Amino acid sequence: MIQQDIKHFQMVDTPLEDIPKIHKTLRETFTSHKTLPIPYRQHLLLQLARMLQENHKAFSSAIHADVGKPPFEVYIGEINPMIDRAIISARRRSYEGHVDLPEPQKAWKPKVVPTPKGAVLVISPWNYPLILSIQATIGAIAAGCTVCLKLSEQLLPKYLDQDVIRVVCGGVPEVTKVLEWKWDHIFYTGNGMIARIIAAAAAKHLTPLTLELGGKSPVIVDPKCDLELAAKRTLWGKVTNWGQICVSPDYVLISPSALPQYVDGLKKAYEEMYPADQGAALGSDSYAHIINLQHFNRIKGVLLEKTKGKVLMGGRMDEERLKIEPTVILVKEGDVLLESETFGPILTIVELEEEGFIRKACDWVSERDHPLVLYLFSTDEQIQDEVRRHTTSRGLVFNDTFMQLDVKVLPFGGVGESGYGRQILENTFECFSYERSTVDIPAAAEEKIILRYPPYTDHSFKVECEPGLNVKIPESTPEGGLQV
Repeated sequence: MIQQDIKHFQMVDTPLEDIPKIHKTLRETFTSHKTLPIPYRQHLLLQLARMLQENHKAFSSAIHADVGKPPFEVYIGEINPMIDRAIISARRRSYEGHVDLPEPQKAWKPKVVPTPKGAVLVISPWNYPLILSIQATIGAIAAGCTVCLKLSEQLLPKYLDQDVIRVVCGGVPEVTKVLEWKWDHIFYTGNGMIARIIAAAAAKHLTPLTLELGGKSPVIVDPKCDLELAAKRTLWGKVTNWGQICVSPDYVLISPSALPQYVDGLKKAYEEMYPADQGAALGSDSYAHIINLQHFNRIKGVLLEKTKGKVLMGGRMDEERLKIEPTVILVKEGDVLLESETFGPILTIVELEEEGFIRKACDWVSERDHPLVLYLFSTDEQIQDEVRRHTTSRGLVFNDTFMQLDVKVLPFGGVGESGYGRQILENTFECFSYERSTVDIPAAAEEKIILRYPPYTDHSFKVECEPGLNVKIPESTPEGGLQV
């Protein structure tokens, strides 16, 4: 077991001359078929779970020291889910699927076999340093790949086979060097600007990509919903990981009639979560700090000092502790806070006209980049359906924020500017494998397929081609579709 000392997670940048050797090792390990046996994959996955379970305090301490995240959020949002998902992946029963076909093709033994893509690259950010690297790694191991991890910290020490999983630490030079080499899949989590650079590098080798990019996740508030509860759940989603997560609610679309009660609800929820007699948010151990001074100054200077909006709640800052309290700002279209993902504890509110509010909110969302997730507070099924039909987002959550991540059977990913591909359990497995189709045509099938051989005759055309031309096409109408 690793000693529970955060120094064990500190690591110098990987020497650039080592990166080609790492790539060569992972490529050779994969081509040796070492990772193909299912028992070996299962063992690696369970070793990953053991590493997290036996060293949870060290991981929690390291993450808390690095990004200031409260231990509760580390365990509930990173460590515990990864232990659970590693075990679930190890218990996977089926690694091939049989295809149902009519005779005579059933005798051909048609199968779809998930096959590992090869040596893959996982690049993860700092805001969720454990889950965003380990989750992809779980899928890659389960699929039978070898993995190069580009991490912000050293988080995979002694438990895993170094021929199968290697860590590269560092910044731009190291990433640039890693991207020079051909990988069989690249899984990147981060922002759109870097994603374009990675996509361009991948295109040189025709390497497939998964991009999880985030963006501005909107909240639509139905005036008839429980406004106090909506406010509380929105604020919780915003303060989780201090707003520095891709699914954090970024801005709220609300009608004038609902605004006062909603803002009152935000203030009440803030006081309950961070009581004044306990130092409010700036003095609370349950509220994390901004990752570093650069990001603190970005939020302070680029956003808070340039906005023309009205501060409705919060706004206080503590530069020494890198803390900015949850801040709610009412803005108009065109404000700097609406230009890009805030990635911090700022919740922007935009008022739209009362009449036709839901449709106007849908139009607002549709006219902008497709978000990773859209939040709607409404129990009206007609409104839910209207928002579903008239907007585009990869996730759609009704009456809460953030909780889609708790439903581990659902795919998670982006659409358009928020990325492409999907992950979590089975979806991550599929990300790092391809479906290999197999058939085995017996000699006995020859009498059934004899007419495929030249010379072609009228008889062969009549038997093989005419049935497809004479098939009866069902009736249909624009309104009713297929007529049964």
